[in-house]
Amino acid sequence: MAKLYDRADIYDLLETDRRYQIVKRHWERVLSGKQVRDLLDVSIGSGNLTLPLAELGIGLYGSDLSEHMLERCREKADKKGFPIDLRASDFRRLDESFDMMFDCVASTGNSLPYVTNDEVLDVLGQMDRLVRPGGYLYFDVRNWDKITATKQRFYTYDPTFLENGVRMDLVQVWDHHEDGSMTFHLLYTFERENKKFQKEIFEEHYFPIMRHVLLDGLERLGYGEIELMNLPAFVETVEPDEADWYCVLARKQEASI
Repeated sequence: MAKLYDRADIYDLLETDRRYQIVKRHWERVLSGKQVRDLLDVSIGSGNLTLPLAELGIGLYGSDLSEHMLERCREKADKKGFPIDLRASDFRRLDESFDMMFDCVASTGNSLPYVTNDEVLDVLGQMDRLVRPGGYLYFDVRNWDKITATKQRFYTYDPTFLENGVRMDLVQVWDHHEDGSMTFHLLYTFERENKKFQKEIFEEHYFPIMRHVLLDGLERLGYGEIELMNLPAFVETVEPDEADWYCVLARKQEASI
């Protein structure tokens, strides 16, 4: 079955100017009062969740396994005139691609659960090695505690109306496997003049990770000032425990004298 990450043209269809502004507001809230001059997103994809940082004066760096997604990200950055350093890298082996440190190292887009829970903790360790003392580690993920507790199977999106007048609908169907992993089936349908003329189906395999595992992992790495927020962070109408997505920002200890 095809992977959505191989189809940046489909992946980006949900992105609009409105969503861009939402992401920008999210980062304004997350980084408010924080001294962050540069940020590395180790799962940057096509840049939808990171590029708005450039308008906030943040120096951008990004890595991803997908060369195709990185190419798309660079195209969008060039179009907006954003300087960005992009490198192909597996976030389990970041030290092979980066020999510098950053004020913030991030993983966006629910990317951490693509690997097993044991590997996730190794990834956090890889990210930590690139965070300057006193800097920050950030990630956002789906609320896997909620998903696994309720055995939720269906996730729907509001229709998206594309510039060419086409209506796009997205439905996800989630399979819960005995080994604890999950398969997400993504069905995109395209409609013009009340007739469906195209459909695209993708599968993504995830390893749900509970929130306490991630937070305990950060504490073992020596991180404090751990903030748990909604995604987007400025939403205050629902508690992070009940939200579909959440994000975490944690501060690394200052260097000892």
